[in-house]
Amino acid sequence: MGKNNKGKNTKPRKQAAKKTPAAAHGAPVPAIVAPVRERQAAGRAMAKHVSLKEHGTWHAAHRKHDPIDLLIDNSKGRLENLVPIRYGRMLANPFAFYRGSAAIMAADLSRTPATGVHVQACGDCHALNFGGFATPERRVIFDINDFDETSPAPWEWDVKRLVASFILGGRSNSLFSEDDARECAWRAARSYRRRMEKYADMRILEAWYDSIPIESLMETTARESKARWQKKLDEAAQTSSHQIEFADLAAKTRPEPRIRDQPPLVFHMGTMDQAKFRATIEESYRRYTESVSPSVREVLSRHKLVDVAVKVVGVGSIGTLCGIILLMSGAGDPLFLQFKEARESVLEAYAGASPYKHNGERVVHGQRQMQAASDMFLGWLTGAGKDHRSFYVRQLNDVKLKPRVELAVPSGTKDYARVCGRALARAHIRSGDPVLLSAYMGSSEAFEDAMVDFAVAYANQAERDHQALAAAVRAGRIEAELGV
Repeated sequence: MGKNNKGKNTKPRKQAAKKTPAAAHGAPVPAIVAPVRERQAAGRAMAKHVSLKEHGTWHAAHRKHDPIDLLIDNSKGRLENLVPIRYGRMLANPFAFYRGSAAIMAADLSRTPATGVHVQACGDCHALNFGGFATPERRVIFDINDFDETSPAPWEWDVKRLVASFILGGRSNSLFSEDDARECAWRAARSYRRRMEKYADMRILEAWYDSIPIESLMETTARESKARWQKKLDEAAQTSSHQIEFADLAAKTRPEPRIRDQPPLVFHMGTMDQAKFRATIEESYRRYTESVSPSVREVLSRHKLVDVAVKVVGVGSIGTLCGIILLMSGAGDPLFLQFKEARESVLEAYAGASPYKHNGERVVHGQRQMQAASDMFLGWLTGAGKDHRSFYVRQLNDVKLKPRVELAVPSGTKDYARVCGRALARAHIRSGDPVLLSAYMGSSEAFEDAMVDFAVAYANQAERDHQALAAAVRAGRIEAELGV
């Protein structure tokens, strides 16, 4: 941050002839172009083989792994000096641990009942991986916004990870009772089911074009959150997000501005040979520009790359090589891009390999498939460095509105959970069959009841795993850096 990303390294993996997913007991699932009645019947038949109630179970005895071993294994290949920061953040509370332990949950979910129906899954679908952002048309919509782990996988896995996150998020906030947390999880599951039912009745293009305007969430959020989000929207209307980031992250040095070091979270990579390092960066950036559309390449050509720095990001990504790129136009306008190292999805070991050999391409195509509208600067590359890491690139921020769990109140979070469930259903119908899934979930509340039962049981498991991490730190098995 090798081979050119246009080369052999980025072609889809060769796979056997594509088969229609099979449900439990080998019951065939009709193709999405089959008559509606046939797909509805298949969904109802699937419910007889894997009942909705079965999804409410979690048995720790089914585990075939040590969660801390999986966590350590998931840290291999990360920047060693940053891994203790990752563990330190995960120690903060069980919810923080959960956000950083997608690899553990993927292994656990592979031991739970499944229908056998796969979709393009998020892979790390928790409550803080949703938010508002601006589309290329400058509308602000609500959607999933983190796709580092995206890959084809069982549709149930995303729903289960989402609902359990609301239990843990509620327990981390003193304003929430256990009943409040359970209702948030229940509302997310119900919204998913009900929205899937609506999509089953929609024309294909009508469903495909659906999006969630941020106003639909702002209308029901708490007064404090609504005011904060409205302020951000007003700022975006008045000035570029990149101008705001420039004021926060850059120093106006001569002859060119420079990203301001804020160690240990923002810093420049040290190197003895600055000229060689710069050439590596320039070549990596050139490879990225080849992955975007010609029109975006034209926009990028009107900017000059002036600086690159490492930037520590969310809990799950800490230790991977992530950073920011500062570009400047001839008129002095900044453009910030974010690059993130793309590793194998945690889902692949349990749900099958991604069709893309290049993990940056996996993330970009997964994001484009699941989001209602995606960042026009999305692209991927193989780094020109010695270790040939895979990366994807996007804008650093573009009117991004993120939930703040520490300020959340129960009433607003219940509405937020509802919109998250809706957004997940919309993402899944891009690759899944809403008719089949809606018929499987049915019209009763059995699905959401089962999801809540699972959420509570798995949240309890995550709390035990969090305690196991603390014990591993005390025993010296893991080094953690607190307060960073």
